[in-house]
Amino acid sequence: MKRLLLSLACAALASAPLRAASDDEVAARRTALEVAGAFTNDGFKLRDGNWTGVVEIGKPMVIQVNLYAGNQYWFTLGSVPAAKKLLVTVYDETGQAMEVDPYQEASVAAAGFSPQASGSYYVKVEEIEGTAAAFCLIYSYK
Repeated sequence: MKRLLLSLACAALASAPLRAASDDEVAARRTALEVAGAFTNDGFKLRDGNWTGVVEIGKPMVIQVNLYAGNQYWFTLGSVPAAKKLLVTVYDETGQAMEVDPYQEASVAAAGFSPQASGSYYVKVEEIEGTAAAFCLIYSYK
């Protein structure tokens, strides 16, 4: 019975349509990778995966991540030029904003963070100035 359920689940996943990334999402990822490349020069490794979507003023998005004490992290948010000013904020599991090393430039924002305790953290991405735009969030660690 377990094998049957596993087979059905795999078949459903294999037949599910994949959504192609939009040109704006690809451009946002390229922008994020350009900035994150500077961190890799300092020994940071890019984490597999990324988060994409549309960010707009007054509608922040929050992403949960698991982080480990003793590591350093950089969360890099890239967008297209329609997003003039972005912000990345990191919160602990109680909702308290963590102190970060901020980086900000047109259509790009990043936050460096070293957690004191391992656990769940929340990364909020928001647009401060501009119009609705595709974004890509990636993070690196060392």
